[in-house]
Amino acid sequence: MTAPSQSFGSISIFFPAFNDERTIGELVCTALEILPNFTDDYEVLVINDGSSDETPRVIDELSRAHSQVKAIHHAVNRGYGGALQSGFDHASKDFIFYTDGDGQYDVREIARLLPLMTSGVDVVNGYKAKRADSFHRVIIGKVYNRLARLLFRLPIRDVDCDFRLIRRKALQRVGKISTSGAACLEMIRKLKTNGAVFAETEVSHYPRIHGHSQFFTFSSLMRTLYDFCGLLAQAFLSASDRPTSIQATAEETEAISPEMLTLSK
Repeated sequence: MTAPSQSFGSISIFFPAFNDERTIGELVCTALEILPNFTDDYEVLVINDGSSDETPRVIDELSRAHSQVKAIHHAVNRGYGGALQSGFDHASKDFIFYTDGDGQYDVREIARLLPLMTSGVDVVNGYKAKRADSFHRVIIGKVYNRLARLLFRLPIRDVDCDFRLIRRKALQRVGKISTSGAACLEMIRKLKTNGAVFAETEVSHYPRIHGHSQFFTFSSLMRTLYDFCGLLAQAFLSASDRPTSIQATAEETEAISPEMLTLSK
């Protein structure tokens, strides 16, 4: 085990959890085990998004046993985006890392992300080496990713990979995000719009052994599709405004002398 890295700064790790009683305890304990390798200023948050199983009890016990662990409870399910927003709102450290509480990612692979978070980078995003899901989920994921990248010109290859390290200052410029499965798309788009610099690295993805995804339900998929179309409409309106703005700028510059243009540069 290496000594804590004081130069890296402080880290908040959080896990959105919905009926993840059989996986969340191990994830939290693993995070507590590895974080001292990188910094001595850290916290681990668990966002219980209205779970109906023993998830609330498990994370309450962890928070009582470890001062670095904080349990945050939603009385009702707010959706994936709502859980993310709650994690972002409660995180207090310089850098924020999150991944899902279902155990499909190995939190120890944060070691792949941290070296890429240099002074000029705001977001380090994982991308799945191979998606370990059922055939229909793999297909839906590929279609969603390709559409998102094509229509929104995203700077990352896998917006659906919830294994992210984000500079807190960059995140503070994003504002609130939607509560549906389109929340990650919205967040990445807003980060890009606000000038965030991205880096990527490959991460492992494992089969979900316990529980069921809250995303692949009819109501969740419909809400995600609705929000996706809303984001697309916003992007279209923003793009349609640009030519008018550019033309006006060009007309204004015709009245400016060459000397003034030189000074403005």
